[in-house]
Amino acid sequence: MSNCEREPVTTVFGSNVFSQAVMRERLPKDVYKSLMRTVEGGEALDPQIAGVVANAMKDWAIEKGATHFCHWFQPMTGVTAEKHDSFISPTPDGRTIMEFSGKELNQGEPDASSFPSGGLRATFEARGYTAWDCTSPVFVKESGNNISLYIPSAFCSYTSEALDKKTPLLRSMAALSKQAVRILRVLGNTSSNSVAATLGCEQEYFLVDKNFVEQRLDLVLTGRTLFGAPSPKGQEMEDHYFGAIHERVASFMNELNNELWKLGVSAKTQHNEVAPGQYELAPVFATVNVATDHNQLTMETMQKVALRHGFVCLLHEKPFAGVNGSGKHNNWSMVTNDGLNLLEPGKTPHDNIQFLVFLCAIIRAVDKYSNLLRASVATSANDHRLGANEAPPAIVSIFLGDQLTDIFEQLAKGVAKSSKQGGLLNLGVDTLPPLPKDCTDRNRTSPFAFTGNKFEFRMVGSSQSVSGPNFVLDTIVAETLCEIADQLEKAKDVNAKAQEILSKIAKEHQKIIYNGDNYIEEWVKEAEKRGLPNIRNAVDSIHTLLEGGVAEVFAKHGVLTKHELHARCEILLERYCKEINIEALTTLNMAKRQILPAAMAYSGSLAGTVASLKAAGATAKGQSKVLADLCSLIDELQVGIVSLEKAVEKADKTEKPETYRDAVIPAMTAVRASADALEMIVDADLWPLPTYAEMLFLR
Repeated sequence: MSNCEREPVTTVFGSNVFSQAVMRERLPKDVYKSLMRTVEGGEALDPQIAGVVANAMKDWAIEKGATHFCHWFQPMTGVTAEKHDSFISPTPDGRTIMEFSGKELNQGEPDASSFPSGGLRATFEARGYTAWDCTSPVFVKESGNNISLYIPSAFCSYTSEALDKKTPLLRSMAALSKQAVRILRVLGNTSSNSVAATLGCEQEYFLVDKNFVEQRLDLVLTGRTLFGAPSPKGQEMEDHYFGAIHERVASFMNELNNELWKLGVSAKTQHNEVAPGQYELAPVFATVNVATDHNQLTMETMQKVALRHGFVCLLHEKPFAGVNGSGKHNNWSMVTNDGLNLLEPGKTPHDNIQFLVFLCAIIRAVDKYSNLLRASVATSANDHRLGANEAPPAIVSIFLGDQLTDIFEQLAKGVAKSSKQGGLLNLGVDTLPPLPKDCTDRNRTSPFAFTGNKFEFRMVGSSQSVSGPNFVLDTIVAETLCEIADQLEKAKDVNAKAQEILSKIAKEHQKIIYNGDNYIEEWVKEAEKRGLPNIRNAVDSIHTLLEGGVAEVFAKHGVLTKHELHARCEILLERYCKEINIEALTTLNMAKRQILPAAMAYSGSLAGTVASLKAAGATAKGQSKVLADLCSLIDELQVGIVSLEKAVEKADKTEKPETYRDAVIPAMTAVRASADALEMIVDADLWPLPTYAEMLFLR
């Protein structure tokens, strides 16, 4: 279809989604109303309507060309899973009809023993269940010539324990809503009946030509380059960020947008990111479970569409050393069912008691449970990124900006009595209009920054599912709201008690507020003086999940049982070990079978040149020096390979993540250092791997 014949976005958007508009059209009124009471009001799903809904879904999907349906769920692998069944139902006369029952809609039964369970399921205990999440829209998805009806689902064990990332997210949403409504009621709001966490996830990614990726085992198996000398040019010219989008990349983005729009994903913003070859997509806000589903679809669609354009989409947090890695900025807020954003300050936030209560509850939650927030983004991949000059450090702090910091400081002294205002920006050009000036600047170095009417949690890694960080955020805020509600509900004078609570929180949690540059070394020293934790690696961070009353908080709000939390901790540590082990084995494979032979071949060629020159009476000093340096690096590489092999063997025996962190990773780093030095000497025609310059700049 040519550009002039393309369907308008308003027609394309949501065309493959069984949306509320479609349901209103296809379902009986009583069935539609009953389902909406569950979707919007949180009522229990009426099992009697499932058959009617299933039949309408089936008819709609078949009209779209679907032949199969699947429960689409999010196991602890971090990616999605799906098992497809056809609609066909054979008849006695040898023909078939297309059927889809309410039971098939409500419940599926994938194998549970082959997914990570952290001990919740033994290998021989295979039964697990998926359950339809009716609060997230059903959709039709095309994969080549196959078209299936996708049913967003939760995944649990035979013993009802959560085996996925969605179930605790849904539980946390209910917990947050319950405690937030308590606050609203005691503050006099009688119209709002529920509160939903909302999310907008900015997704960063790299595009690399497929031909280059196919020549690099490290990118194929690990998603990042385990070797690679720096490109002569990197990001130092600052010319890629928001630069003109390359035509080939723009074509990819155009198809990506259309694919996402069909699925109801509101892809909104696209631009070049800081590093060469790096880009970003940002959607419009949605409720946190829908936004999480949409982000999973976004990552999957990016990778699928990239291949059609001859690219590979890299979602790893640090695909290339020496240039910016990728994150996923987690923009989080709370909205009532009647449209009130609870983090909207208003023009005079100092006297907006409702806003201040919710703001201070979040500040207390982030300070009190900073280790838990840090653990929610702890992965081996994110260890490469956190703390570099591209991402927040591992120290959790909050940026409030000038206006709210001033109010917070006033609260610490008693009562807030004023709010700083923004004004106008005059650019000094008559033809340019005066611009409204916000009441505060933004801080792109802060891990947890207030950005107008939401908080931006910037520590989340680009390849992560956002379920974990968000169910943690929901839960800890629910806990602090609960603490505040318990006090306010007993108070004779609610306003006076609220002011007392706000003042107490401001005094106790001032240490978490920091509006400066989070990248500088001075902040690390200052944070230590303030007593803020600085957990620099994923292994130490994951261990904190079992400390400091975390289990009790999750259990109190029905988000995770103690058993489920222990299982998740085990899964995360096991995953860390597996990821580093794969990287180490890939490093050895490439070093021994590609890099070392190339270096040896060049040394042999160079040795022949030196011998010939000397035989002809030349000194060959330059050639001899290069040969000596080359042979020295080859020796270093060989020593490094042996050391890495021993480290991997040791880690394999201990099966401890600390061994992978303290022995295997340093050994990998040493091998890489020698190999990258060799890349700068060996003849380019002999070097077996595409270079950084090629991968980052050739389109």
